[in-house]
Amino acid sequence: MRGERKKRKWSLKSRLLFAFLVTSIIPVIIMNLFSYYNTSKIVADHVKELTHANLQQARGSLDVWLESYEDILFQVYTDDDIVSLIDKINRGENVSVSKNQLRRTLHGLFYTKEYIKSITILTENGTIVFYDLLTGSSTRSSWLDNIGYTSEELYHEVSSDNDTHVFSTQPAIKLGAETHYLFHLGHRIIDYRDVNKKLGIVMVSVDEELLASVCSSKENVKYSYNFIVDAQGNMVSYPEETYLTSPVIHWNKDEKKRRQGYQEFVEGLEQFKDKYVAVDSVHDEKFNWDIVNVSSQNVVMERLSNQQKILMVVLSVSLAALAAIIVFLIRSLTGSLQNLAKVMQTAGKGDLSVRVETESRMPSEVETISGEFNKMLGRLSNSIEKEKEAAEKQKAAEIAALEAQINPHFLYNTLDTINWMAIDKEEYEISNSINALANILRYGIDNSNGIVTVRQEQEWLKKYLFLQQTRMKNAFSCEIHVEQEAMDCRIHKLLLQPFVENAIIHGFEGIKHDCFLSVTITLEKGYLQIVIYDNGKGIERNMTDQMNQGIFPESSDRNHIGMENAISRMRMYYGTEGNVKIESEPGEYTRVHIRLPLIQEAGQKNENCSD
Repeated sequence: MRGERKKRKWSLKSRLLFAFLVTSIIPVIIMNLFSYYNTSKIVADHVKELTHANLQQARGSLDVWLESYEDILFQVYTDDDIVSLIDKINRGENVSVSKNQLRRTLHGLFYTKEYIKSITILTENGTIVFYDLLTGSSTRSSWLDNIGYTSEELYHEVSSDNDTHVFSTQPAIKLGAETHYLFHLGHRIIDYRDVNKKLGIVMVSVDEELLASVCSSKENVKYSYNFIVDAQGNMVSYPEETYLTSPVIHWNKDEKKRRQGYQEFVEGLEQFKDKYVAVDSVHDEKFNWDIVNVSSQNVVMERLSNQQKILMVVLSVSLAALAAIIVFLIRSLTGSLQNLAKVMQTAGKGDLSVRVETESRMPSEVETISGEFNKMLGRLSNSIEKEKEAAEKQKAAEIAALEAQINPHFLYNTLDTINWMAIDKEEYEISNSINALANILRYGIDNSNGIVTVRQEQEWLKKYLFLQQTRMKNAFSCEIHVEQEAMDCRIHKLLLQPFVENAIIHGFEGIKHDCFLSVTITLEKGYLQIVIYDNGKGIERNMTDQMNQGIFPESSDRNHIGMENAISRMRMYYGTEGNVKIESEPGEYTRVHIRLPLIQEAGQKNENCSD
């Protein structure tokens, strides 16, 4: 679990790059996007405000212009001479003369306004008098047949009240390849001497070009223009004549729904497909028309998009340059730290000869740390060497002190004298015991800290067991089994003696049944496996648990102390590769498992000892 947790940790380089990404690049991108959308919204709102203001202005201009044409209408239906002539026609007095005079009067009004194409009067008795600029005829009207009303219906519609009636654009006479489109203003003729007297109506026909010129310029149709729709949803004025009089929407009193209908109509036009179009409208209460504005936002959006692209390119180049600088600095820093960390890991595994190599690109702080770490490794190496030398000197001194306690030559000579005395007395059993003791002492005292073969240790162990059996009058039996492959393997002297002695002195103490001791030495997978078994009284479970953990309670028992010293020696010689495990069942047995690595002496492995 710890290894997995370490793998999930981020390196310093990753953290720095992530911090740079979070604190620099992402906020800049977010701010840029926010700025773009905010600017787009501001521009769109500004364009919308300007468009609405222009529509209001167009509506005002339209009202002013149409009011000027209403003045012409007013001059006709209130003129006393015209009223008198119409009254004569209705009574049938001098009809031809009255019609001619009326036509000349109407003709004189044409010069006052540019876009008037026809002025027509329908009298109460059904007489039609007009002056038509398009036909130039006194008998043929350019529009009367196309307005969608009969003369009687038209008369009834206009004369029903005293209001000005507006009739939407309709096609008039076609002259050559050109069709003229006219809209009409109508009013009943009023005789102010008798306002209820029915005389007739007057219709002023105006060219649709007037509406187009007031509302929208045909030169800018590609990007923005206005058109007019009447209360029936039909087109009154449009920059292109093909759409005039055609239905645009289903008229609805809700202005928002009408505006949505205009949006759908415009989006269906070929010229605005796949383009961003803004549609706005205002309603002219006077004429009950909608003035609609169409604005293509593509140019504005393209400029904003181009500006955004330029900004993104500049931003990308700037961020790339900044990122390159950051990565270079981070790589310089983290590379130095990674080298330092690798050296620390190697040193942590025990190799104190490694050193951190300083580089010119290394930051001064890391260089200082590296230098101090190198010095620390040097001091630590010297300290370990001195400690090792001191330990070896102390061990040699302790052994020398033990050896100095008894003069070996005196001891050997004395035992030799006693041996010969026993032979003279023909006490051969005593002689054998003395001879075995002399060999044991000589083996133990001579280079007691040395390394011998398993074969040599086995021979010494046999002599030691012989003396113990003699001392205890053969109270126990013993066996030593050594694999042939293990005979020439090397082992430190006297490592097994404390365990064997503990089994004999402690294990067999007070035992009534036949006592048995066995020592088995085998070679397995590069290790010496040694098992010392006895069927003595055993060791308590809590005691074996403590001993297996390296805990030895304080005791004055010499054998107990000997086992502790033997385990300590083993750890000093073999480190963590040497291992001792004790298992025991009180009243049944004790079994000691010892595992020792093969010893390489003078840097060479014993060729006669191999697994």
